[in-house]
Amino acid sequence: MLEITQALVDAMVAHARADHPDEACGVIAGPEGSDRPTRFIPMTNAARSPTFYEFDTTDLLRLYRDMDDRDEVPVVIYHSHTATEAYPSRTDIAYASEPEAHYVLVSTRETGTEDGPYELRSFRIVDGAVTEEPVTVVPE
Repeated sequence: MLEITQALVDAMVAHARADHPDEACGVIAGPEGSDRPTRFIPMTNAARSPTFYEFDTTDLLRLYRDMDDRDEVPVVIYHSHTATEAYPSRTDIAYASEPEAHYVLVSTRETGTEDGPYELRSFRIVDGAVTEEPVTVVPE
């Protein structure tokens, strides 16, 4: 189960809307061993695509060094889908390389950049197996 604050959910949704029609992507880091997402880190989609996301390798290396310095891990790896449901694609599954991370997808297919309904779901992806998990949104 993913437990996450409303502020972090709002930040992911805002990033997804801001980057629409391209997919948005990022990480929410947390203290090592805690499984608690705390630090929102929006990334640039190097692919600049409405159907695919890719972290810039230089930015990703910098992020992992920064997380190491802070004793953090990527608790949540998120991205958006702009025209489909919030469910991992075959490509998403193939690139999932953090078995301890929660993979969160935000779909902006209904409203695009506008306020309104969105879909947010979380998954564990381990060795190609996708398991949806409940999301509990908590106040600050």
